[in-house]
Amino acid sequence: MDSGRDFLTLHGLQDDEDLQALLKGSQLLKVKSSSWRRERFYKLQEDCKTIWQESRKVMRSPESQLFTIEDIQDVRMGHRTEGMEKFARDVPEDRCFSIVFKDQRNTLDLIAPSPADAQHWVRGLRKIIEHSGSMDQQQKLQHWIRSCLRKADKNKDNKMSFKELQNFLKELNIQVDDSYARKIFRECDHSQTDSLEDEEIETFYKMLTQREEIDRTFAEAAGSGETLSVDQLVKFLQHQQREEDAGPALALSLIDRYEPDESAKAQRQMSKDGFLMYLLSADGSAFSLARRRVYQDMSQPLSHYLVSSSHNTYLTQDQIAGPSSTEAYIRALCKGCRCLELDCWDGPGLEPVIYHGYTFTSKILLCDVLRAIRDYAFKASPYPVILSLENHCSLEQQRVMARHLSTILGPLLLDRPLEGVTTSLPSPEQLKGKILLKGKKLGGLLPQGGEGGPEATVSDEDEAAEMEDEAVRSRVQHKPKEDKLRLVKELSDMIIYCKSVHFGGFAKPGTPGQAFYEMVSFSENQALRLLQESGNSFVHHNITHLSRIYPAGWRTDSSNYHPVEMWNGGCQIVALNFQTPGPEMDVYQGRFQENGSCGYVLKPAFLRDPNSTFNSRSLVKGSWFNPKQLKIKVITGQQLPKVNKSKNSIVDPKVTVEIHGMSQDTASRQTAVITNNGFNPRWDKEFEFKVNVPELALVRFVVEDYDASSKNDFIGQSTIPLSCLKQGYRHVHLLSKNGDQYPSATLFVKMSLQDLPQGV
Repeated sequence: MDSGRDFLTLHGLQDDEDLQALLKGSQLLKVKSSSWRRERFYKLQEDCKTIWQESRKVMRSPESQLFTIEDIQDVRMGHRTEGMEKFARDVPEDRCFSIVFKDQRNTLDLIAPSPADAQHWVRGLRKIIEHSGSMDQQQKLQHWIRSCLRKADKNKDNKMSFKELQNFLKELNIQVDDSYARKIFRECDHSQTDSLEDEEIETFYKMLTQREEIDRTFAEAAGSGETLSVDQLVKFLQHQQREEDAGPALALSLIDRYEPDESAKAQRQMSKDGFLMYLLSADGSAFSLARRRVYQDMSQPLSHYLVSSSHNTYLTQDQIAGPSSTEAYIRALCKGCRCLELDCWDGPGLEPVIYHGYTFTSKILLCDVLRAIRDYAFKASPYPVILSLENHCSLEQQRVMARHLSTILGPLLLDRPLEGVTTSLPSPEQLKGKILLKGKKLGGLLPQGGEGGPEATVSDEDEAAEMEDEAVRSRVQHKPKEDKLRLVKELSDMIIYCKSVHFGGFAKPGTPGQAFYEMVSFSENQALRLLQESGNSFVHHNITHLSRIYPAGWRTDSSNYHPVEMWNGGCQIVALNFQTPGPEMDVYQGRFQENGSCGYVLKPAFLRDPNSTFNSRSLVKGSWFNPKQLKIKVITGQQLPKVNKSKNSIVDPKVTVEIHGMSQDTASRQTAVITNNGFNPRWDKEFEFKVNVPELALVRFVVEDYDASSKNDFIGQSTIPLSCLKQGYRHVHLLSKNGDQYPSATLFVKMSLQDLPQGV
């Protein structure tokens, strides 16, 4: 029952000195401020999944002293967090390390007694994170069940009494009738000692993890046989899974990859265990594996792509008094974001700061933000990052801004047009590894020599809503609005392909419109009005020009608008508050999961065609009109997490399937509620949807814990572009509220997508 030893053996780490040091534990200094440093004992638990910290707080629950490997976003050596930068500068970098968490909990900044101790912790944690990530779904399930067993075994005798069994079932998020639990217990208690041990626990585990729906699906494919032959597997891949390349080569590669029984593998057969492993793998996922890598043409102009974009990137909460943080930039970049916002204001000591002007949000130094961007810009994606500069600085501090941009970003910064690219926007491929600035600029694309003197004045009217949202300003302080912005030449010259301009209306055919390198920022309301009044003109404008959309000024709580409407009009830089979880961010993350999560997704052909008549507000026939019937059967759920932390609470799950796309295609259907079962709920409910413009549609699966007296609690979700959805029997891998994948929470579904006659 020692899941930790199993984990170490499975990955060949049983003699690893870093992990042995973590299992032994060590005294570390926890840093919270310049005056708060406390010694705490930290130790990796035997399950190799949980870290325990000794706490001096008397009232603290044992659970609050634990965090798991799955909670960790990043482990950083040295002074690489705001806390370490501010409060541990006096300590050598080789003794400092930080644990950054996935959710909003505070980063853990630690000082080790020696460089060797710090190395053990950093290397050890990274090894466990890496090996946990490489475990297949079956191994994750076993590891998780064994750690639940360990928690339930209160007296640590490696046996399970009936009471411990009941606790174990609650840990697993499953409530069973006492008499049924007693029946299972008796069936497994072969030794009749009124406790389960060793093989008896194994038997119980097998009974618990038996999946009838998989047995039935396997029997359909295998007939009366115990295994699937290559031919039978090929038939299943063709008729059920609708795999385009279904044939002996694919079948053999799946057997080779997922069949655990060596003798079955040698006979080119797939057992039921191998079949389950395949269905739980990336090959059996509802999200096409082929669409998860960069598969699109990346050599088209920037305006042909949707770009993952963040609004008020520096904020971690609301826009009135919330904290600003360099960590928010790192998180956005690690999620594949390619357009970040920097609101720059004069700071003390001639150092520009970033914060939400005229409000009480905290301030961070521009130079710290630029260092974080430099270090993380290309970790998740090699494609260009755009920095949207909102410049409120004096001429003196603008020069400091320009100096910081140049010295900190260095060769990463695009500071001149690419050779030969002076008549249309360059492509993501041409701009790989480059950081571009968006902002006000004096003159045109090419530098103007000495014209305009060392600084000049540009109109600031188009920033009236955005530069400081009127709603925010009126709510916080009454400040006069200046209509002119004075701009230093050295900063202006750094703006190349993204010059901010005022919107002067869409170009009339045959008249020269906006220059290709000029871009407009539209408020959400302005964009919606233009989509309503001139939808096709907006589509045409967005074929050659970049458009940035930002949330309305009244959204001071950092709430988000729905991005799909903007994408349907061809708008590329649809900026959302990444710090605010919810359905809008779920759909956003789903959209950018495809194409290798690189932050760029090629728009459909009808949004790139200069002769396109497409208008997202009126559905008429055209190349985009390709009606499909989508059938989704929600069969079962697996290992849904508890949302209420109370020990005895068990979830009552229900599933909603939503279609997001053209307004005519938008739809939502719900299953019934299954009471008291988050471990293996069964729905067996089929839904049908008609989708007229499949290229714009996304499918969102949402699981909630039903509550009759209050709002349902969110459990997990997954959003998949329809073009990335695989047919047949598939597992939908669920994400948490913050967009992180759960280790083993899934839905088992069956899907089919068929053409409908054009007139239907």
